[in-house]
Amino acid sequence: MSGFDFGVAAGPGSPREIAPQVTWLPHFVATAPLRDAIDRIAAAAPFRHLVVPRGGRMSVAMTNCGTWGWHSDRRGYRYVDVDPETGRPWPAIPPAFLDLAARAAAAGGFPGYVPDACLVNRYAIGAQMGAHRDYDELDMSQPIVSVSIGLPATFLWYGARRTDPPVSVLLEDGDVLVWGGSARAGYHAVRKLKAPRGMAPVTGDAPLRYNLTFRRAR
Repeated sequence: MSGFDFGVAAGPGSPREIAPQVTWLPHFVATAPLRDAIDRIAAAAPFRHLVVPRGGRMSVAMTNCGTWGWHSDRRGYRYVDVDPETGRPWPAIPPAFLDLAARAAAAGGFPGYVPDACLVNRYAIGAQMGAHRDYDELDMSQPIVSVSIGLPATFLWYGARRTDPPVSVLLEDGDVLVWGGSARAGYHAVRKLKAPRGMAPVTGDAPLRYNLTFRRAR
């Protein structure tokens, strides 16, 4: 894949395939209600900075909702059905989240999507996500749906090999990415979040980016 920069956001209602079976849905959803739901999820399952198997600490804070929650520690990456910090099941995925995930997946060419896990990532200024692929799910036939909230961030799509030149997409508040099929195990990343010139939408006084990542784990 050749590197390509989609740095200028498309208008609402104009889906764009940035790579085979990877669809960008600009300004797909109004995010203020999603932010309220995130606050309720975090009240039950607080954000935390997970430790990776080699001992480092993730710069992105994370929590989960759904039947399964993604977890990382020195033992490895895995899904767990109980929050290790509270000992309680993860909060349920809100109905509005499920509706959003289904609509976005259908718009990306994957109808009938019902996720059982939603990772909620919180990016402060300087946080980033290194190149990785979502590969801990048992059901790889189902797509990934990724929703951006708040500050804009640069998303990198590498594809089958993390050494390939990436496609670069500036994701803004309300943008959604959907990938599946031949792209399901593609490598991707998020560059370091930059300080805003103005106030971030829907994130109050804090300059933050949130990301909802819907998956079918089991």
